[in-house]
Amino acid sequence: MIESTQEHSGVRDVVIIGGGPAAHRLADSLHARDSGRAMRVTVVGEELHHPYDRVALSTRLADGAADLTLQPSSMWDDDHIRLVTGERVVAIDREAQTATTSSGRALHWDELVFATGSSAPVPELPGRDHARVYRTIDDVDALVAETRELADRHGRPARVVVAGGGLLGLEAAGGLAKLGAHAAVVHSGGWLMSAQLDEGAGRALGRIISGQGIGLHLGTRPAAVLIEADAVVGVELTNGRRIDADLVVFAIGISPRDELARDLGLELGPRGGIAISTACAASAARIWAIGEVASFEGRCTGLVAPANAMAEVVADRLLGGAAEFTSVDDATKLKLSGVDVASFGDALARTEQALEIVYADPARGLYQKLVMTDDAKTLLGGIFVGDASPYASLRPMLGMQLSSEPAAYLSASGMEAPAGDELPASALVCACNNVAAGTIRDAVNGDEHTAGCTELGALKSCTRAGTQCGSCVPLVKKLMETELTKAGITPSRALCEHFELSRQELFESIRVLELTSFDEIVARLGTGRGCDVCKPVVGSILATQHGSYILDGGRGGLQDTNDRAMANMQKDGTYSVVPRIPAGEITPDKLLVIAQVATDFGLYTKITGGQRIDLFGARLDQLPDIWKRLVDAGFESGQAYGKALRNVKSCVGSTWCRFGVQDSVAMAVQLELRYRGLRSPHKLKFGVSGCARECAEARGKDVGVIATDQGWNMYVGGNGGFQPAHAQLLASDLDDETLLKYIDRYIMYYVRTADRLQRTARWIEDIEGGLDHVRDVVVNDSLGLAAELEAAVDAHVGSYEDEWAATLADPERLRRFRSFVNAPDLPDPSIAQVPDGRGQMRPATPEERERGEAVLISGASIPVRKVDA
Repeated sequence: MIESTQEHSGVRDVVIIGGGPAAHRLADSLHARDSGRAMRVTVVGEELHHPYDRVALSTRLADGAADLTLQPSSMWDDDHIRLVTGERVVAIDREAQTATTSSGRALHWDELVFATGSSAPVPELPGRDHARVYRTIDDVDALVAETRELADRHGRPARVVVAGGGLLGLEAAGGLAKLGAHAAVVHSGGWLMSAQLDEGAGRALGRIISGQGIGLHLGTRPAAVLIEADAVVGVELTNGRRIDADLVVFAIGISPRDELARDLGLELGPRGGIAISTACAASAARIWAIGEVASFEGRCTGLVAPANAMAEVVADRLLGGAAEFTSVDDATKLKLSGVDVASFGDALARTEQALEIVYADPARGLYQKLVMTDDAKTLLGGIFVGDASPYASLRPMLGMQLSSEPAAYLSASGMEAPAGDELPASALVCACNNVAAGTIRDAVNGDEHTAGCTELGALKSCTRAGTQCGSCVPLVKKLMETELTKAGITPSRALCEHFELSRQELFESIRVLELTSFDEIVARLGTGRGCDVCKPVVGSILATQHGSYILDGGRGGLQDTNDRAMANMQKDGTYSVVPRIPAGEITPDKLLVIAQVATDFGLYTKITGGQRIDLFGARLDQLPDIWKRLVDAGFESGQAYGKALRNVKSCVGSTWCRFGVQDSVAMAVQLELRYRGLRSPHKLKFGVSGCARECAEARGKDVGVIATDQGWNMYVGGNGGFQPAHAQLLASDLDDETLLKYIDRYIMYYVRTADRLQRTARWIEDIEGGLDHVRDVVVNDSLGLAAELEAAVDAHVGSYEDEWAATLADPERLRRFRSFVNAPDLPDPSIAQVPDGRGQMRPATPEERERGEAVLISGASIPVRKVDA
């Protein structure tokens, strides 16, 4: 029997073959636009799942319970929209206009849309039947189960080889590595993501991926999957090498699912896929193609933005419109935890006479590039590796003239980004859903009939911006806040989803209510269990207000990795040790101690820009031994790991310099000892110069002090980092006592009122009244807070205790620095294991080793009870 709506006068049947994101977008668009219900839409998907977000497969890999179902899903309840799952269209009759499914169901169509997507190819090579692919939810769930089963069977981490160094391949390798597998990537290109990145970017990405413990085999490909006793044992490469493997996953691209179209005789693209016009129409009347199966200008693409754009074009055409699909947006962003990669536009600079502005630091895995027209004015594209923060704001400016020199838009350049580039209404903010800046502004402002969307969640719902890959959300939020400010509405300053209060409000509430633990705070002022945003903020606030040991009283779990270890974790998993050297003043005897410690522990040493000595390469379990020797020699923690005062830089001043007019060293030492250990919204740096020649670069610091014949000039709000700023003069010719009072007030006012992770320069810019307001508070005591702010600093000074000295004096605190419960040394972290809950052992995560939960074993696994750290 043929299912049809022909008996309903004027109602047309639209059959969509495929149940992926493109099909979902078309069905949703027709449901929203077809108010007269002139069409009945049937979506046929061969997977049992409702349409889901393939972009977020890495989330499913990390969390097997993650629900990826695309929203809205309520349209499937409409009588005119039908979803058929678990069935595949196997035959199409153009004359009878029917599509027959694998269950024998015959569907009549007036309009037929191919949204069949693509498959994950596996090349013809020996052992290919034992290979796996990374393409669907079922693929991901099977990979998770098999990885764990292999680990249980062999009593060691599964060895996984992923063929393909593109987006999907890296996501698969990264996700499986986080599950505990030993992962390696084989890629035919000379560098990773060679289709989207140039060589500099690809090699920077390679350093990051390698730093995560994932092996790389570049410039080669699998020649055979090696099988023994019906199980995978390795991969032979075309360069003759062999890699041991228990599991082989192919993620080498896409093959359009065009077999039905071939049978129909539709015109295909040169590399497969259904050839489409700008109307997304196939070569036969009333047949359309969208998404990965569609070949536009000879090319199929596997990105979500063009698939959504095609769906919108077909929806418009079916309803009598004339929309056109004219270009493919190639912008990509890697969805892999700990890896920041993005590219857009003419990223590989194929445009004739294009200019490339590049900032690269290969050692840090940092690479940023803008591609410009030959006059360096119009933006053509860009690549970001290691820090993709400029991507969200630059991508909508593609094809526009920039108002400043291109380097100013690259965070790595150290220049201040211009603030005057307001996006035109037509600028594309969300490419996934084709949402322009004007659409977002209109939604925020509303009209006489509709209230505006004044919260981010509502704005995303009504515009769809930021609901797919999410990379545009920061820009969407910025546009919303700008429009609200223009309308005289104060944007929400909620800290996170668990606290509706801003950081400033939270600070004051905790102080007034005298709360001392996170549990108390979240019970009184928030909801839920907290997150990576609010926990460190609360930890910092408690440390500022109470001055107690930062890891006591349950506060250890609030800190990030560096604060928990009281050392900076480096890219290889080791830590740096930075003893405090106030103002850079040090005795020869102390220099000898540092040199001997570095020699005995095999540490790399470097003089910092803050006149201190960094010792790199220490293991977690070595930190107490290193610090005992340093503390015994009179050193203290430099708090280089915390959001706190880092250092006070000074010149030699009047003690030695013939130009010096004040003792800058003595003042710098006094300042560093006064504010050491004070936790703040962001790190703080001071500088003291003994004369106007400014050798200590004080005007680049959060607090800069410059000597005059009459005393000291005080500058505030200087920062380095991604947005450098010169400090501004707050007060002149101050005596020592007044200078200290003003710094007390300024620093504590900043600590109380700044946003999370806000540097002093941005704080002064954002606070109402700017520098004039800060000057009124600090110098004129306009808020009547001077005595209170000074008292808060005095309380800090009175309660200060060196964190490492306190740790060494307490055996319980020292337990945090055992990498294993049964061994003090760390010969090989790869054999650190913990119980997996099923009677077996599994590899310990770095966090578990850090907390001292891991056990060092050799030979057969042994059951071990968890020991509280």
